[in-house]
Amino acid sequence: MYARGAIEFHVGKGLPTYVWLLLGLLCSGSVAQAGDVVLRRGNGPDVETLDPHQVRSVAAGNVVRDLYEGLVSEAPDGSLIPGVAERWDISADGLVYVFFLRDTARWSNGDAVTAADFVAGLRRSVDPQTASPSSQLLAPIAQASAVMAGRSPPAALAVQALDEHRLQIGLQSPTPYFLALLVNPAAYPVHGPVHGQGFTSAAPLVSNGAYQLQVWMPQSHIELRRNRHYWNDAATRIDRVQHIVTEDMGSEFQRFRAGELDITEQVPATQIAAMAPTLRRQLRIADYLGIYYYGFNVSQPPFDQPGLRRALSLAVDREVIVRKVLGSGERAAYAWLPPHIAGADSLQPPWASWTRDQRVAEARRLYEQAGYSAQYPLRTEILYNTNDYHQKIALVIAAMWKQFLGVETRLRNEETKVFLQSRRERRRTQIFRGSWVSDYDDASGFLDLLGGHNPRNDTSYVSQRYDAALNAATHLPEDARRQQLRDAQQQLIDDAPVIPIYFYVTKHLVSPRVSGWQDNALDHHYSRDLGLSP
Repeated sequence: MYARGAIEFHVGKGLPTYVWLLLGLLCSGSVAQAGDVVLRRGNGPDVETLDPHQVRSVAAGNVVRDLYEGLVSEAPDGSLIPGVAERWDISADGLVYVFFLRDTARWSNGDAVTAADFVAGLRRSVDPQTASPSSQLLAPIAQASAVMAGRSPPAALAVQALDEHRLQIGLQSPTPYFLALLVNPAAYPVHGPVHGQGFTSAAPLVSNGAYQLQVWMPQSHIELRRNRHYWNDAATRIDRVQHIVTEDMGSEFQRFRAGELDITEQVPATQIAAMAPTLRRQLRIADYLGIYYYGFNVSQPPFDQPGLRRALSLAVDREVIVRKVLGSGERAAYAWLPPHIAGADSLQPPWASWTRDQRVAEARRLYEQAGYSAQYPLRTEILYNTNDYHQKIALVIAAMWKQFLGVETRLRNEETKVFLQSRRERRRTQIFRGSWVSDYDDASGFLDLLGGHNPRNDTSYVSQRYDAALNAATHLPEDARRQQLRDAQQQLIDDAPVIPIYFYVTKHLVSPRVSGWQDNALDHHYSRDLGLSP
């Protein structure tokens, strides 16, 4: 395992690593000028892309939200606020949205941000050739589903530039949460002259957010500098932001204690209990619309059997994981939807209230029904991306399966980019570690992930009944919609394509030097909203 701090990562031979890093910064012109305010943020794994329409991970999303801005944005508390669009009108039937763009909105090279840039971005996002993992979020737009399925060209998407500063979007049916969808990078604009050429280095990347890309050093850090052309640059207080790769939480924690980081992406649970009062006052723990789960590759035997999948789910003692392995306020997850999410009630399986002995007895029955026994045990593999906690959880779950069912499990870890590719290809996966953080506060933000046509559905799960319930829910008033989403949840309980394990809480250490931080359910913290005292 590589240490993920910038100093430990070896980028060359013959010279100490810090010399190579310093040379890289000097060549890129990114050494901070005297008086610059520099925010250092731990960001977890290395990002897979800075293309807003290709973002899959939380780490990449954190950086891309600093680089770009959509029609709609978020306040520090997570509420929706105007972004590039200073206002919008919605037709009485809820089918037509007209956005009025700020005439002061600029790209980082000084070009005006226009309605045509958003038309190009939305078309690119739903274009099958882009293969955007978040394109399904734009399904409420009329003709989006036909474009994503390849039945219509991207130009058929119901988006239109009425003039340079007015954008019209037509929906196929009223969607109460549509504005929240436009916060996602999938709805970000593209700069016409250069899009498709860049996203992998500083020189060609033109962005329209509060910051622009300065340096991208894989497995080390991404450095952003203030975009002086940003329409609200006068409110920006931080000149440079470093999103630092901190895949090893223990190392990240020590770097924060040493004053090398201002914000951590995570906090090791083992450190929380023993944390000194001074450090505990810098700890921020909050509820989060996110779930940690294991997914089955249901397209390949033996996990094409729902009974076997339910057996393995029943044999996982979630309470042990959240209390003994994590211990930071996480909640055991027996269902796919987190409690208190908007738009639907979280349906619990009957066995959620059973004792462990009852669950194990049912797990053994289903296991034997699937053709396995002590003499003929299931042999399988858990795939996870390299991280101490993923490894601990995998070890604990493998031990539970061995103890209660006799399953023989091997563990395989991969660096995050390779891991995500393995999940997408699906040929080499049996059971994989997964996590999901909703893009908005509505049940559809979770349920749509497992839809048969969602490119992020790495389980290969397809259920006509499930998809029909989700589709029907988009056209119904609230009470009828809740019933359809309840039916969809019941189908997930019956088919068990995933094992919900726990619901996340956010855990950050935030230096007292940082101002403007507010906890929110989506854990979005824009650098533009933060300040840093000397």
